[in-house]
Amino acid sequence: MVRIDAVRRVALSLPGVSEKSHHGVPSFRVANRIFATVPDDRHLHVMVGSDEKDLALGAAPEACEELWWGKRLAGVRVNLAVADIHLLGVLLSEAWRQKAPRRLIGVSEPPNR
Repeated sequence: MVRIDAVRRVALSLPGVSEKSHHGVPSFRVANRIFATVPDDRHLHVMVGSDEKDLALGAAPEACEELWWGKRLAGVRVNLAVADIHLLGVLLSEAWRQKAPRRLIGVSEPPNR
């Protein structure tokens, strides 16, 4: 079982992350772009792509399920009662990487030729 305070520590340890309310629920953002939300004290919504969603469902089907926003796949809904902190760290890091500006990731633009 992972507690919300542990989720918060992991998320806020990533570069440039802030926590703000999103429609009354905590959200984690980088460059003001949401990469995870905490809808209640038992779940975490992590905005990862389809490939990462498939990996999470394969690695921890008891802890993860698809997260849909209307008809669009938005990421993974994680059941914190059965998830482990390592899985959450991987998911949060990947969601952060997908939303973070290049300057935070450490990726530079290729030189113009």
